[in-house]
Amino acid sequence: MDGARDRIAGHVRHLRSTVRARETYGLVHGELGPDHVLITPAGEPVMIDFEGLTYFDIEWEHAWLQMRFGYAYPVLRPVDLDPHRLELYRYAQVLSLIEGPLRIADTDFPDRQWMLKLAEWNITKALAVV
Repeated sequence: MDGARDRIAGHVRHLRSTVRARETYGLVHGELGPDHVLITPAGEPVMIDFEGLTYFDIEWEHAWLQMRFGYAYPVLRPVDLDPHRLELYRYAQVLSLIEGPLRIADTDFPDRQWMLKLAEWNITKALAVV
């Protein structure tokens, strides 16, 4: 286990070393998805569930959108992104999807096995690149 932790930590350090300082940020939702946008009767999109709304790197939102939408992501017509920052955030979200499900699986969540499978799938993804 320590070997895996060291490899993952080394990969995070490498990804971070490729990211350059930035002075501009965008307003990001944090976990934007189709269930966080409603359409009014007039056809206007309305963002909901935005308690995590913050000024941050837009690559964070796009890393989530890529994971959430998969092959359909290009339909969203993404903006120009910093590829190094995007890769760091993609990996950070994979790691988050290990810790979060493991933490939830230790509660009375009704589908513990689903959370454990999600964590295992992301452990495999995290280790595949190191």
